[in-house]
Amino acid sequence: MISTSSDPKWDAARRVVGDGRLSVLMPAYNLGDEIAANIRRVSDLLTGQLPVEVVAIDDGSTDNTREALFDLQRERPDLRLVLIDENVGKGEALRRGVEAARGSHIVFLDADLDLPPHQLAWFFDIMETDRADTVIGCKRHPRSTVDYPPHRRLMSAIYFSLAKLLFGLPIHDTQTGIKLFKREPIKWVFQRVLVKRFAFDLEVLALIHMQGYRISEAPIVLEFHGTLGGIRPASVITILMDTLAIFYRIRILKYYQSLRDTRLPDPPPLVSIIIAYPKSSAYLHQSVDAIRRQSYMDFEIVLLPDEASDESWPDDTREIPTGAIRPAEKRNMGIEAARGEILAFLDDDAYPVPEWLATAIPHFADESVGAVGGPGCTPPDDPLPARWGGAVYASRAVAGTYRYRYVPERVREVDDYPSCNLFVRTALARELHGFRTDYWPGEDTYLCMDLVLKLKKKIMYEPRAIVFHHRRDLFLPHLRQIGRYALHRGYFARHFPATSRRIGYMIPSLFVIGLIAGVPLAVISAPLRLLYVATLILYGIITLACSAHRNPVAWLAIWIGTFATHVVYGARFIQGLLVKRLPSEVRQFDHSSMTRTDDDSAPN
Repeated sequence: MISTSSDPKWDAARRVVGDGRLSVLMPAYNLGDEIAANIRRVSDLLTGQLPVEVVAIDDGSTDNTREALFDLQRERPDLRLVLIDENVGKGEALRRGVEAARGSHIVFLDADLDLPPHQLAWFFDIMETDRADTVIGCKRHPRSTVDYPPHRRLMSAIYFSLAKLLFGLPIHDTQTGIKLFKREPIKWVFQRVLVKRFAFDLEVLALIHMQGYRISEAPIVLEFHGTLGGIRPASVITILMDTLAIFYRIRILKYYQSLRDTRLPDPPPLVSIIIAYPKSSAYLHQSVDAIRRQSYMDFEIVLLPDEASDESWPDDTREIPTGAIRPAEKRNMGIEAARGEILAFLDDDAYPVPEWLATAIPHFADESVGAVGGPGCTPPDDPLPARWGGAVYASRAVAGTYRYRYVPERVREVDDYPSCNLFVRTALARELHGFRTDYWPGEDTYLCMDLVLKLKKKIMYEPRAIVFHHRRDLFLPHLRQIGRYALHRGYFARHFPATSRRIGYMIPSLFVIGLIAGVPLAVISAPLRLLYVATLILYGIITLACSAHRNPVAWLAIWIGTFATHVVYGARFIQGLLVKRLPSEVRQFDHSSMTRTDDDSAPN
């Protein structure tokens, strides 16, 4: 109910919101001394003028911000809180706030109130007059009153010029921390955004513009309180890299355009998350904790250790001891025990993002889809050698056309996907009698091949269904793992060519053959020697460019790791082509090979 003493300056806001509600999202980080007063100021200003809710988002504050919010909520029970345990960045914090918000219109407002909230009234005037879907504050608007450090003015102007050049945005500012959205465009955008920190605002506005929604600008009053510090050179590089990545995803990869709307099957299916592992570890607990933070809550967890533990798991988690058997045999036990319509296979050293289930499950609304896979990205807090190993995997010189398995790319149909992040319809998995148990690795390749060729089902790749997969350290642990993968792929290329006899898998072997055969040819012929040396130089330049990293030591390590990966993969692939049977087919499974001796320690 709106008060009879409503201020006329909010008339446009009342007309725009109508029967809806305004949600004011206020992200905060370490504002304990002022957060309560700032929220009261916003709430008192808007209450009585139009239906409103304030959503306060604590982005992993390390001071007393959270305690201040709890105290304020006891005073004002209608205050909505979004509490994030670790600092995830403003973009991710706002994404979670949008999920919690119930309004038909949504405002982003920095919680430090450098941008006074009273100016929101003219944002609604502009939204109504321009029939805009989004209205953003603009420091460069001719009617803006800005108390802003000169160096930040310069940086803002440079960044605007870059954004204008790359995206053609019809605006003059992207970074101001006050924005008004209708719910439809911001909901569409937040199903797609990837940037969590500095370039988040640009990604949001570029996507809104790309989709054809109308953006208008409003003048602002900016009262600089001294909280804007200098930006470090590393942050500048991050901003530029994120900005170029957005351009690449929009203009070249067409990533955002390929994503489907998140519409769940009706009714939403129960998902059985199956994790096979030898024994409990810190990584397993990290994985289970991340599952508990899913935005899609219709799931059960099926844990498959060798032996029963003394862990106390919640009611929706079952621990089924299996004995010391192969991973495929463990997963098959999980398939039989599953209660859900969808199986989600996850490694115990991988943990999902909060929207993992919510973005993968909608694909199953299409009955022709039998499975869904998502990227396995390298965790940002892995030790340096592990991050280098992850960079080698994700390098274009190594992953080639399969790079989508390690970094998010566009939605596509695939015919093979690893089981570290794989969703399968339970009925189909049972129809195929689960995984082949005589292959390790390779059991997932065979299952996917049967899904596509025998059952005529599609496997979809969903780039938003991300898990972070801990990597082996570069060099020896990484190369041992690469060798196992190459051996199985070479064997499958010979015996199951439908999905494994691909030129992309064979290129490293051709490189190894050329590397070895070229030596005697170069000795006996000067022209061949020149060709051999020129080819090696060209190879070095290409792999050096694909290994690019802002840290020179990391750059060198990734470059050397790329060469070593090509040699090991190429040699072991040839071995796989030649062997009559894989080791896993002819000997008892060595259960110790499942143990990650190189990274058993707790995650950082």
